[in-house]
Amino acid sequence: MKTTNFENNKFKGVEYWTNRISDQEMPALCSTVKTLEKLAKDDVSSLSILGKSVMHDNALTSRILRVANSVTYSKGISQVTTVSRAAVVLGFDTIKNICITAKLLSSLLEAEGLSENVYNRMIKLMAQAFLAAMLTKTLLKDYDEELQEEVFIASLLYHLGESAFWSTGCGETLVLDSKLSRCDTVAEANKAIRDVLGASFEQLSVGLARNWGLGSLLIKSLSLPDERTPEVRSIFLANKLSELLCQDSPNMAELSKRLKQTADMLGIEVDELKGRMLRCHKATKTMADAYGARILLEYLPSPKHLNEKFEKQEPEPLIYVPNVNHQLECLRELTQCALNREDFNQVLSIALKGILTGVGVDRCCVLLLSPNRKSLQPRIVLGDDAGKVKASFNIRLESGQNVFQDCISLKEALFVDNPHSAKWRLYMDDNVKTITGATGFMLAPLIMDHTVIGVIYADRDGSGRRLMAEDFANFTHVANMANVCFSAVVK
Repeated sequence: MKTTNFENNKFKGVEYWTNRISDQEMPALCSTVKTLEKLAKDDVSSLSILGKSVMHDNALTSRILRVANSVTYSKGISQVTTVSRAAVVLGFDTIKNICITAKLLSSLLEAEGLSENVYNRMIKLMAQAFLAAMLTKTLLKDYDEELQEEVFIASLLYHLGESAFWSTGCGETLVLDSKLSRCDTVAEANKAIRDVLGASFEQLSVGLARNWGLGSLLIKSLSLPDERTPEVRSIFLANKLSELLCQDSPNMAELSKRLKQTADMLGIEVDELKGRMLRCHKATKTMADAYGARILLEYLPSPKHLNEKFEKQEPEPLIYVPNVNHQLECLRELTQCALNREDFNQVLSIALKGILTGVGVDRCCVLLLSPNRKSLQPRIVLGDDAGKVKASFNIRLESGQNVFQDCISLKEALFVDNPHSAKWRLYMDDNVKTITGATGFMLAPLIMDHTVIGVIYADRDGSGRRLMAEDFANFTHVANMANVCFSAVVK
């Protein structure tokens, strides 16, 4: 085990771990990725430099050529014997991602000084990520090859922060492994991670992606997992399915739900999707072997659960009740965002999740002002009927008195405790009455550089529960912290 002073490293946060992993723990991988990303912007000299940049690493060159000549990539062409020739035949973007994948796998697989438990955590996570990457590419097989390669690498690196952390073998890995072994819920596990790292694994993944220049798709898929674009949706669903299949006894209702969502996205039947996934699992074994990562085979998620009978049952509606621990976790994350000057989408994602699970609402969303400031349009939606909310929540601001307009002009949070009361009904046009919660709702302005750019909305319409003054106070606290983060960014 690598020695470290855990007490001094505690609560260092995203920046500390990003720099430590990049500069001390995985400098070779970091350097390779940065070089490849830099070459991608220089088409003239990239091919010759690419060959030279990996020539000194015989093992890496061998892996790249094995993959380039595999069934997946060869396409019946004659065998390639140099990396630069492979780049000409397959295209630079494809060979770049093969290089990154090969270097990532070798860097992690060759990590030294890991305890048995930490090693098993890392290898299992790598196998899960590798299957997810192959599955994401399969889901978008009808799209162009460039996009397929882009989603493959983004999906593979979806858990980069966690994989890189475990690979360090430092004292914190033992501490966190011990803490996680005693956690019974996801919330407890998230708290344990934050206690040791001072950040979440998702934040660390974003930090590494930015530091290494890994592109916007990975950052977007981590910050906005509910985004409905095919590439982000595929990355999210593929990782969820891989995670479920990796479990010995997965939640079959959850697996059924994710399979249905994926099949609906592709416009096919669930049985056809299962067939594609079984073929993908076989291809994943072949590809892992080509990358020289046979050790992953025994850890690959099993497809056996795809053949089990799914009981058709209506899932119980999920109702979030106020949770002080979730609220505190959200506020801590937002504080860290302010210190690190995290980007807009990351802040909003954390704030909405805190409102949903901490304040305990049925649905919440961020509505951004249109360029002409005459309407509010949904940007991120969490909770009940998210798709429906995103399609219907278009607030017009030209119809006179409007509670949303007041929130914007006054720059104040508003608590509409009873929409039908004399106090509020004159500020509710027909459109607002139709789409907002009948039992009440809460609004808070989003302010950047002293200008309102949008509104956070939340209600308990699905369960019909009433919002209380304490709920509004907690909601306002989270919204205010989000605005503090925006103020830190523009300074």
